[in-house]
Amino acid sequence: MLSQFKLIDATLHRTETETRMPFRFGIAVMTAAPHVFLQCRYEIDGRVVTGIAADGLLPKWFDKSPEKEAAQEIDEMLLVIRRAVGFAREVSAASVFEFWQQVYQAQVKWAAEEGLPSLLAQFGVSMVERTLLDALAQAEGCTLATLLRENRVGLDLAAIHPELAGHTPGEFLPVQPLSKIIARHTVGLSDPLTAADLTPENRIDDGLPQTLEDCIRCYGLYHFKLKVQGDVARDLERLRAVARVITHHCGTRFGFTLDGNEQYREFPRFVELWDRIQADPLLKEFFKQLIFIEQPLYRDVALDPAIANIADWENGPPVIIDESDAELGALAQALKLGYAGTSHKNCKGIMKAAAHRCLINYLNATEHTSRYQMSGEDLVNIGPVALLQDLAAQAALGNTSVERNGHHYFRGLSPFPQEISQRMLQQHGDLYTAMDDGFARVNITGGELNLASINAAPFGVGVEIPMDGFQELSL
Repeated sequence: MLSQFKLIDATLHRTETETRMPFRFGIAVMTAAPHVFLQCRYEIDGRVVTGIAADGLLPKWFDKSPEKEAAQEIDEMLLVIRRAVGFAREVSAASVFEFWQQVYQAQVKWAAEEGLPSLLAQFGVSMVERTLLDALAQAEGCTLATLLRENRVGLDLAAIHPELAGHTPGEFLPVQPLSKIIARHTVGLSDPLTAADLTPENRIDDGLPQTLEDCIRCYGLYHFKLKVQGDVARDLERLRAVARVITHHCGTRFGFTLDGNEQYREFPRFVELWDRIQADPLLKEFFKQLIFIEQPLYRDVALDPAIANIADWENGPPVIIDESDAELGALAQALKLGYAGTSHKNCKGIMKAAAHRCLINYLNATEHTSRYQMSGEDLVNIGPVALLQDLAAQAALGNTSVERNGHHYFRGLSPFPQEISQRMLQQHGDLYTAMDDGFARVNITGGELNLASINAAPFGVGVEIPMDGFQELSL
């Protein structure tokens, strides 16, 4: 059933968070980041409902301009949220998709005029989109998975992928959301691998595992995400060290993905790394467990036909895009170049992801293959909202192995008031468990996350999150 939607008002709150250990990815090292909560009140067929969304504001992902300071990037992330809310105030629409489409188009035009990257601009749209999906799920008394599968959002697949004309999401999305997902553990570029890597200066004594081997023991991990930095010799050395730890603890029961971190501007340079891997006996055996390679090419060239000649790579593994999936047509463009698919994380948008997942499943079915992939990736998601909503979306899309790293770089929900931990433990006791000081941490068991309580909530979050103690920002 399609409804009438209008945004009545909105609030934006901010709090500061610090990591328990540095997270090094690409050109960035994260030790702290603001975390924001957006709440929007909508009128849906005469009923007023409030939806929520949240995310960390991480510099050097949406925009990797090396000359920009972190403070400027954070200001720009707040700006795109404010602009998206501003555009949303002007919309009155008959469906979530129509509402999203109007905000998206206005944001695209404005961002182009301001010279802001599309990936950054759409982060703002995604925040509004998530609040609207949350509000609709509450109003309809159903879950996100039901909204998408039964197309209560009014998603026009052909508007994003013309080849899906005449098809509906229910033909391609899971009949039921996944009840569990595999937690694919991020091994950051500076993460300690064994106790030998710890020193008095970098050792953490906070009750959570720090080294890769301790994380494997504690959480039962068997899926991993490894990163490279564009230096062949150093990458090979690091990969060998990681391979030894994983194979020692997991035997042959593991899988992993390799994140190219946009470290290459020429594809042959990355192929050189691959050839060196295949020439190394230890790594050649280890890489038999590779699932896919993620975004080796810098976003500015990753979809350039003169550079991204992925289809010409004979016997190469699947390669997907991540940061390059900014515009609606990026996936179709990538597939023509030989890429195998794309990633989903909520900050890139759920409407788009649902259409992408439908296209991928459609292509696999019509071409009788399993080549095309959608992965679940992370942007240091933590609760009490962002992580749960991301997991709800991944489950609804059918992404079985999802990168998770927020629980590793942050100490559970300790950045927030303890009351929030208490509420999460009461309502989401399958996802969280209590630490000695009463704060909640993510409960990964046997390398997997139980999503029962997330799937039972309208959009992942089954409790009201108080904004007490957070700074309210202007909108």
